[in-house]
Amino acid sequence: MAAAPDDAARASGWVLRAATHLLAMPIDRAISAILAEFGELAGADRAWMFEYDESLLRFRNTHEWSRAGVSPHVEDLQDAPVTMIAWLHRFLVQGQAVMINDVAGLPRTARSLQAELLRQDDKSVLSVPLVHQGVLRGCIGFDATARIRRWEGGTISALFHCAQLIGLARYSGRNTYISRVQAASGPFTPLIYLRMPGRARGIVPEEILGLRAARDYTDVWLVDGSKLTDHRALSVWAGMLPTATFLRIHRTAIVNLGHVEVLDRHAGRLRERWELRLRSLDTLWVVSRPYRAQLRSRLGI
Repeated sequence: MAAAPDDAARASGWVLRAATHLLAMPIDRAISAILAEFGELAGADRAWMFEYDESLLRFRNTHEWSRAGVSPHVEDLQDAPVTMIAWLHRFLVQGQAVMINDVAGLPRTARSLQAELLRQDDKSVLSVPLVHQGVLRGCIGFDATARIRRWEGGTISALFHCAQLIGLARYSGRNTYISRVQAASGPFTPLIYLRMPGRARGIVPEEILGLRAARDYTDVWLVDGSKLTDHRALSVWAGMLPTATFLRIHRTAIVNLGHVEVLDRHAGRLRERWELRLRSLDTLWVVSRPYRAQLRSRLGI
């Protein structure tokens, strides 16, 4: 059956907007932008994405947008067993979208899924599989927390097309470097979540190039070329990052030692300033005196 004109127009418009984000931004920023924009357009209270591991036995939340006043839950489910969402998973693995109109009315066989959704105050949930080359890789969807609702076929179709684009962009060769970084971190290394207004983004520590204090916030540079501002102080980050790979080089800066490309120990007019350059960044990072000896030791120079 042919799609209604309004449905076809919505799907076409969403696909165009999704493609624009995916072409203009690094992949994770693009996904966050897509969830925020389409969550608003669909009247959702949350929009989210989770990913499976290679075995399809475990999953974790990776991206989330939430409306003002709606509680975020992106950090809750990490390395979670698929048995928790088994009722939903059996449809996703067949490439089917699932519209849960009334969470309270789910069947007994969906009890574990229902308990989790009720914990998040969900009343209705739309879930769309994220597939690449015939393999289920994740899921994106919408939550309604304020009232029971049903998203119509046009919205479901539009989100389905967007999921196909995200799958192509995230799991194809364009992002092989980031994929290697994440794979090298081991299966489902715990994520650190960047907190920004209305949204959160999960990253593995190896994706971070460096961090700088920005008053009460922290600017974070990532391997995909993006710079994001997290709503926590640098002192909080200092306690979260693994000390095996991260080192403070200034009271206002921390760097990932694995991404140090150049260290100049004779910079400046008097050739006494230490500066380093991180891979793929043009910005110079000053190393203050109290941290120089430890930096030399950690770099083996």
